Amino acid sequence: MNPLHRRPARPHGLATRLLLGQSIVLLAGAVTITLVATLLGPPIFHRHLLEAGHSENSPEVFHIEMAYRDASFLALGLGLLISVTAAAAVTWFFTRRLRKPLADLTHAARELSRGHYATRVPAIDSGTELETLAAAFNHMAAQLEGIEDTRRRMLADLAHELRTPITTLAAYHDGLHDGITHLGPHSQIALAEQTDRLARLAEDIDEVSTAEEGRLSLAIDHMPVTDVLWNAAEGIRERYRDKGVNLVVQPDGAAGLNVMADQQRIGQVMTNLLTNALRHTPSGGTVTVSAERHGDEVDITVKDNGDGISSQHLPHLFERFYRADTARTRWQSGSGIGLTISKAIIDAHHGTIRAETPGPGHGAIFTITLPLGLPFAVTPPLDRRQHPAEH
Repeated sequence: MNPLHRRPARPHGLATRLLLGQSIVLLAGAVTITLVATLLGPPIFHRHLLEAGHSENSPEVFHIEMAYRDASFLALGLGLLISVTAAAAVTWFFTRRLRKPLADLTHAARELSRGHYATRVPAIDSGTELETLAAAFNHMAAQLEGIEDTRRRMLADLAHELRTPITTLAAYHDGLHDGITHLGPHSQIALAEQTDRLARLAEDIDEVSTAEEGRLSLAIDHMPVTDVLWNAAEGIRERYRDKGVNLVVQPDGAAGLNVMADQQRIGQVMTNLLTNALRHTPSGGTVTVSAERHGDEVDITVKDNGDGISSQHLPHLFERFYRADTARTRWQSGSGIGLTISKAIIDAHHGTIRAETPGPGHGAIFTITLPLGLPFAVTPPLDRRQHPAEH
């Protein structure tokens, strides 16, 4: 049984426990004071009476000591009564202030456990600790709600991605079975394309799971930052030329810098960013790749003047299977995992990746931040220096 659904045991409620705890403290204090007053007080008081000139068995000494005992016990009794009353008042005050916030937290946790991820704890005015707890709970609920939304969207996207190849394969299967379609070159090409599409989708899902679980294998080595820029640009330049998009490399800020990185994985990230930039930059547009040092880190930037990104999509770009018409996540048949894998790769290199945009129609900037390795003198090959920066 879920403990959140159990009815609270009234005899052991918060007020009872607080009052019991304070009563134990008061009782311990009262017993201690009584023992001290009973065992140590009278002898000390008697000795001072004798030193003051009173005789040992005089009636005055007897009455004075009786008055001392009566006054001590009366003071102890009144003090204990006032202390118990004060403890009960303090317990009532604090439990009254704590009961509603704790009830709200319990109710929210119960609703969250039932799958109601939109549940939030209302504003709490009962101390910094409870406010911090409520804020942490609301943040957790928001994260869970986002994960649930992503899960629903992922299932919808997977269903959409699977529907077309499965429908095509089923149609050909029925046609071949009924003799309507014959297995010719055209049919073989169509079947192969749909089968490859399913295989690619399965590989995408496996790759993003491997990346997010931190099981990426990295071959770390010193890598000049200029090589990161040039290798990425040269590997995709032909596609840019075919679409008529200018690809500009600005290596000046990367001169003499290197990073500890896996060349293949960093190349995968750069290819993904450049592919996304090409997809969302119209013919005649420009994509710029550059680098700049900031302390012990280097920023590698891919900037374009294309479609841009809506502010509502920007926080979700690196979520797996997140897709939107203006979001930069459609690659590899639109599975929406390119940026998720890229983030996992950069995280594995102890770096960060972020996206910025002035808004739709004003382009976008993706920035990779990596820790620098040892200085490494790099001079671009002669043919690169002679190559025009813009194509």
